Amino acid sequence: MSADFQVEERARRLNGFTGTAGARETHVWDRAFGPWDLYFGVVWAATVAFVLGADFPPLSYRLPAAGLLALLIPWYAWAGRPLLLKDPGAGPAPALRYLGVMLALFLPAACLVGETRLITFALAPHCFMLLPLRRAIGAMAVVSLLPVAGWALLWRPAGHIVFVNAVGSLVTFAFSAFFGAWIIRIIEQSQDRASLITELDASREEVARLSAAQGAHAERERMSREIHDTLAQGFTSLLMLVQAVQSELETDPEQAHRHLELMAATARQNLAEARALVSGGAPADLDAGSLPDAVRRLAARQDPPAAVSVTGAVRPLAAALEVVALRSCQESLANAAKHAGPGARCSVSLAYGDTALTVTVEDTGRGFDPADPAPGHGLPGLRARAAEVGGAAAIDSAVHAGTTVTVTLPIR
Repeated sequence: MSADFQVEERARRLNGFTGTAGARETHVWDRAFGPWDLYFGVVWAATVAFVLGADFPPLSYRLPAAGLLALLIPWYAWAGRPLLLKDPGAGPAPALRYLGVMLALFLPAACLVGETRLITFALAPHCFMLLPLRRAIGAMAVVSLLPVAGWALLWRPAGHIVFVNAVGSLVTFAFSAFFGAWIIRIIEQSQDRASLITELDASREEVARLSAAQGAHAERERMSREIHDTLAQGFTSLLMLVQAVQSELETDPEQAHRHLELMAATARQNLAEARALVSGGAPADLDAGSLPDAVRRLAARQDPPAAVSVTGAVRPLAAALEVVALRSCQESLANAAKHAGPGARCSVSLAYGDTALTVTVEDTGRGFDPADPAPGHGLPGLRARAAEVGGAAAIDSAVHAGTTVTVTLPIR
């Protein structure tokens, strides 16, 4: 990390400002600068009071020391406070200039009057706010140790007095260095954690967006399958019946009448399926009874009607599983009606086992080659439905040999 960047980061962290002017982070140290002003003012006033009230040296030395301390106020107000408040984009030069002048005023006063060293408690935060950690510790060594050396050389006090003052300066230096570094490490760690939290929030928003998009896509696929297996198949049956009626009106009125009744039944069934789709309920056939009953009604609407056989212990199953079984029959019978050819017969088998329900739809039509690409969405949708409930669909067919669709659904 460069020195310029460290200076900028230190000012932002300790002053509670981000890189954008006026923008604040929500950290515990992000507060108004007023408490710092109050703290500096209290320490300065206490230092001046101790200097003027000291017994040694004479007043003629204490007054110049107090005057030098007084100059710190306009220097802080003009240069220091704005530097602490704003992002120091000019680099470390303004900070070094401010601290250099501050030391030039502080050190002579501290050499003249030992009590001046009390203001160290106000100067230490300035060093850590404006300098990188290592430079701040070096500046604190100068602020803490050099005044004692200068004071001892100037006044030549007794050895034990020099020892006590030297120990006090060392304790002050160690205290300020330790706690300054400790607080800065805490701030850096908090900044890192805040960045991680911001990234986590952004990731959560992205996950939520992707989940919503995936949910919408899945719902569109589900609705397209539902419409394909119900309304679209019903309308296809209606068109086929209309064509049959048109050709039978003159030659076979009785058959045409039967087909008209089948058209009406298919239209009513389509209307019921549409209402079920809108309401989100179960298929209309399942609402009226069990799965075998629904399959029988579905088979009866075929032309010619399909045969239905049920084996095993018939029992209610999970709604989702019964819907898949019914839609599989519906799709298979619709495909047979469209592709098996005239005269083809269909049969449906429901086999209830202990662990699986097997649905088999067989026709005697023209068949096809399963290796050929299948147009449309019927067979892919049938396999997708079975996979959604953990099942599988298999298609067995050959040209001129009919088609058998087998759907195996696990019973949980």
